[in-house]
Amino acid sequence: MNRMSSARKKLVVIGNGMAGMRTVEEILQRAPGLFEITVFGAEPQPNYDRIMLSPLLAGDKSFAQIVLNSLEWYEANNIHLIAGEAVVSIDRDAKLVIGEAETTRPYDLLLLATGSNPFVLPLPGVDRPGVMTFRSVADVEQMLSIAAPGKNAVVIGGGLLGLEAAHGLNLRGMNVSVVHLMPTLMERQLDASAAHLLERKLAARGMNIYTSANTELFDGDGEDGPVRAVVLKDGQRIETDLVVMAVGIRPNAILAKSAGLATDRGVLVDDAMRTSDPAIFAIGECVEHNKQCYGLVAPIWDMAKVAADHICGVAEPVFTPVAAGTRLKVSGIEMFSAGAFIGDKSTEDVVLRDAARGIYKRLVLRDDRLVGVVCFGDARDAGWYFELLKNAEPLEELRDTMIFGPVMESSDPDNALAAMADSAEICGCNGVKKSTICKAIAEHGLSSIDDVRARTKASASCGSCTGLVEGLLKLSLGAGYAPDAVKPMCKCTAHGHDEVRRRIKGGALKTIPAVMQALEWKTPNGCGSCRPALNFYLLAAWPGEYVDDTQSRFVNERMHANIQKDGTYSVVPRMWGGTTSAKELRAIADVVDKFNIPAVKVTGGQRIDMLGIKKEDLRAVWQDLNAAGLVSGHAYGKALRTVKTCVGSEWCRFGVQDSTAMGVALEKTTWGSWHPHKVKLAVSGCPRNCAEATIKDFGVVATEAGWDLHVGGNGGIKVRATELLCKVTTEEEVMEYACAFLQLYRMEAHYLERTAPWLERVGLKYVQEKIVENAELRLSLFKDFMHAQTFAQTDPWAEQAVNEQAGKKFNAMAELV
Repeated sequence: MNRMSSARKKLVVIGNGMAGMRTVEEILQRAPGLFEITVFGAEPQPNYDRIMLSPLLAGDKSFAQIVLNSLEWYEANNIHLIAGEAVVSIDRDAKLVIGEAETTRPYDLLLLATGSNPFVLPLPGVDRPGVMTFRSVADVEQMLSIAAPGKNAVVIGGGLLGLEAAHGLNLRGMNVSVVHLMPTLMERQLDASAAHLLERKLAARGMNIYTSANTELFDGDGEDGPVRAVVLKDGQRIETDLVVMAVGIRPNAILAKSAGLATDRGVLVDDAMRTSDPAIFAIGECVEHNKQCYGLVAPIWDMAKVAADHICGVAEPVFTPVAAGTRLKVSGIEMFSAGAFIGDKSTEDVVLRDAARGIYKRLVLRDDRLVGVVCFGDARDAGWYFELLKNAEPLEELRDTMIFGPVMESSDPDNALAAMADSAEICGCNGVKKSTICKAIAEHGLSSIDDVRARTKASASCGSCTGLVEGLLKLSLGAGYAPDAVKPMCKCTAHGHDEVRRRIKGGALKTIPAVMQALEWKTPNGCGSCRPALNFYLLAAWPGEYVDDTQSRFVNERMHANIQKDGTYSVVPRMWGGTTSAKELRAIADVVDKFNIPAVKVTGGQRIDMLGIKKEDLRAVWQDLNAAGLVSGHAYGKALRTVKTCVGSEWCRFGVQDSTAMGVALEKTTWGSWHPHKVKLAVSGCPRNCAEATIKDFGVVATEAGWDLHVGGNGGIKVRATELLCKVTTEEEVMEYACAFLQLYRMEAHYLERTAPWLERVGLKYVQEKIVENAELRLSLFKDFMHAQTFAQTDPWAEQAVNEQAGKKFNAMAELV
């Protein structure tokens, strides 16, 4: 080994993605301060977890949650990040890197981590707006600019990436079709049986699956207008607003080739990850090693360690590819595969099928050794199987029971985890082994899953290994392990929502600073998660005493309108029980004309939405609407939104009660109330349920005998039908029960928890005991709600329209010339 000079050498990294930054992290572990490091990134963001693009698309995670290395990390490690500038050339003679903005940097050593490019089908219409790939945050942002509930999306490619994209769009409420060339989905990761189960699962979620389907063209408006349909070669036409192409990737070796480095499919590297130029290393999806290219995380993490050893001169290991496992990161679908799972004439299969539970396991054996595995529906034992596969040791007696997992070898799952080899991979996303986690727990005094995530990154990505990480904490700490009984509100506090609410009321805490002081908040001013929650909890606990802190609200609630993607706003006036009048409609029409509002739409909640209003016009729009008697519909708030009705017995020949009058009365009683999340009510005039009351937070269905009261429903992405709370006979009872239910929800649910998950958490029986079976408590809740309403029922539009000081935030910014 030839250790490099003690003088700081210049290391330039081209590529700010997962592979490049993992190598930099390995270098910093081995030799901090050895190099002066510069990183070029074509994307403007810091390094983020590309594996988590599907949860980002689905809305399960924010961008901040998938960032792997924050800007502060670069600064703390003295790394110069040049983000948003791609490198266009390498002068190997001068050892100089040149960026597209003409930024130049000299190097002593260069690391190429340029990743891969998505393959784009060369078909007619491929350049139409709405046809895109799925490889970056920018791609996700472009998809979200088109995606909307009810719109259509087609994903070309039924492989791992394509199905994760389809899942994300499906959760956004889109009608998703998957077009796949091969007869079965994920044919590189699943055998035919598992693929069949997967297709059935996806179809149950409302996706349309087209296998053995060949795409012919992308049709659209005119020659170069937006895409409107995918046309298959068999003549089928699939209408769409969005096409996502996920048909494979190609190593991005363009820069290396232009610099004269040896390339084939990718950048050619040796066992040390060196290119044909000894001063240039390459890693990740851009490389080709022994005629093999790689796209999975595990081998790339091994590359990073090998490259770091050679770059730092501390060792001379060789890159030896090992088996890699694959997981599908789609919530609710457990899938894992590894090795030669298809099998051949030299192998034998051990198979477990549980059709009722949708579970399928297939173990492929050769010469008494495990060489392939597929798990679908239950992948809890994937790590154990994977370790057996990699060790390639004779199975012997284990063969008879291994299909049932390691628990069959030990009745205690903790014993199975303890017996797992130190080299066993716990976190596949980040390549973290059991020994790494156990060592970190011991050396750094880690005591929680968050501690382990921060130190090792295990469980920091998809989270499927969280149970194993917790098991290792338990094994390492023994009786000293005290798992968090309650999830904290946020990182600013160790207290959960329930404890914070209890302390607010019990301690007579009536301001946000008082709460933070009494509960020993870890940050001086809280964060964007806890401040809105505290503001609501105080508002609910102390009506008339607590002064609403508008700066602790989300932007839509501060502006009293919904901000749109182009920076304009939408305004939705309240229409009591979905009713309106000629006067109100004329006023709305006049406002639309006066302010040149570009779009007007009838909402699903029986109201009128005016979209495209400039911020500086909001106050004037509100003044004109107020003049006609219209008030805010709170369509922007965690508040009572709508009370949907049908015409009921007044007009309908099937109606048995006056549902419209009941709905109007409910809305006039409950409007203005703030809640942990948005709340929607509905009243149907007969069991035909035309107002869809059984998917609302509180639904009322008329019967011949009176009214059925339903609770905990939810439409949208995850539909949940209501549960029957009780039956009542009078309109007064409807009002009392409804207000009592809303008050119980207001006082006990966690902020941003809708009634559906709240009811699932506490149980219907609990709510019935509080409201149906306890008349005294029900009346108390009703009175508390009505008391709070005396302070809540003020129209924010009217207040903002006449308050010049408060209205300054709506003024247009001056133009600087």
